[in-house]
Amino acid sequence: MGTPGDRQPPRYGIRARHTDSTVTVYQAYHPGIGRVAARDGRFPSSWKRDRMTWIKPSFLWMMYRCGWGTKENQETVLAVEISREGFDWALRHACLSHHVPALHGDAAAWKRLLKQAPARVQWDPERDLRLNPLPHRSLQLGLAGEAAARYADEWIAGIEDVTPLAAEIHARVRAGELERAAALLPEERPYPLKGDDLAHLFPR
Repeated sequence: MGTPGDRQPPRYGIRARHTDSTVTVYQAYHPGIGRVAARDGRFPSSWKRDRMTWIKPSFLWMMYRCGWGTKENQETVLAVEISREGFDWALRHACLSHHVPALHGDAAAWKRLLKQAPARVQWDPERDLRLNPLPHRSLQLGLAGEAAARYADEWIAGIEDVTPLAAEIHARVRAGELERAAALLPEERPYPLKGDDLAHLFPR
């Protein structure tokens, strides 16, 4: 664990905790789903496969979204380790969640792509320890249909309940101990992207 580097990251770039074979993403759920998933290493039958599920490689963006695990139905924060092969597949088959004329042409063409894609990408401002927005963007990856099924059934290598970690970091932040809080953060490094096959995900 540690803090990001001092250099300003690119405006659009994927930073994540990753190994040679896996990448860690974050989600937050009601304890009835989250605790069971962490215990069993897979999502329970109550997990809805027919809904889009959003995964986030950024721990701090997840903290912004779930309020450090205090928001209703987001009390259990999960670190889900998935295969890089699956993550890369989702990126290759994703469409941006907003229309970019330079990438998509007219809006109708973009809407057709969005409707057909099993995954979508949204870029939102990354957050600092106080959850204030930063100049660079953080990836959110939405999975639906085939992508959601593959995520649940094929890609997951492990699920960890990191709610206690979120609470500890939050306590340090509230106490004004930002250096101690930063030292507890998962180490997120630039995620290697292969060739130009993901150019459709980066606005320009």
